[in-house]
Amino acid sequence: MATVTLELPTDHPGSSDAAYRERRAAIAEACREYEPGQPIPEIAYSAEEDEVWRTVSRELAAKHRRVACAAYLEGSSRLALPAEHVPQLREVDRRLRLLGGFRIRPVAGLVPAHDFYGSLAGRTFLSTQYIRHHSVPFYTPEPDLVHEVIGHATSLASPGFALLYEKAGRASLRSKSAGALDFFSKVFWFTLEFGVLRESGVRRAYGAGLLSSYGELEALERAEIRPFDIAAMGTLDYDITHYQPVFFEAPSFERMAEDLGTFFDAFGDEWYARHVQGAPR
Repeated sequence: MATVTLELPTDHPGSSDAAYRERRAAIAEACREYEPGQPIPEIAYSAEEDEVWRTVSRELAAKHRRVACAAYLEGSSRLALPAEHVPQLREVDRRLRLLGGFRIRPVAGLVPAHDFYGSLAGRTFLSTQYIRHHSVPFYTPEPDLVHEVIGHATSLASPGFALLYEKAGRASLRSKSAGALDFFSKVFWFTLEFGVLRESGVRRAYGAGLLSSYGELEALERAEIRPFDIAAMGTLDYDITHYQPVFFEAPSFERMAEDLGTFFDAFGDEWYARHVQGAPR
């Protein structure tokens, strides 16, 4: 039995579901008790939770075959997530370690941005273990296991993405000021969370937030597409409560990886002060 009480916003799909809140609290408690070096806690997922995973996995897999970039599909093939039941984070962690050296650390819920990004520098990804509410399998107002694993862990199974995540983590650690971290976070959002690119003349998705959301992939067809521009990304606000209306498209995976990697390698407080705070207005 959980020893914590979980409060959800009134507009959360599970806010009025006492059983769901208790379930979330129990999973959060298991994560809070975790210490690095210990085995990741195993969660006995219910038939209802497995059905949510099964439904989302099936629909997203069909979408991915049409719109996901080649590097993401490579990661998906390498990670080989189960389609019929919720995967144990312990097994996902084992696979990622073998594939590219990234490891997973379970967390109870949202963590401070600096902690989340900073952990990437040590090739550690912080992941929740709960599943979104069964009433809306294609929507979640917060990161859940579907987002963390189908989105980020699948990307991390691809060496090219894993290197970008590591570089991003290092850049975040050099972002001590609030302004620099905000700029960095927006670039991360419009690339590794909601990035698109061209492959053989066709638009493909590579962002984890985009590829883990059926609704976002549907909305992409109606969104405004802008050229890949680091400076524009870092100064554009976004709203996590609505489908993204603007995306920045790279001309290729190789160009995206080169430009984004170069940015992450250089970014920090000094870069921000010179290129953003000191830029002509």
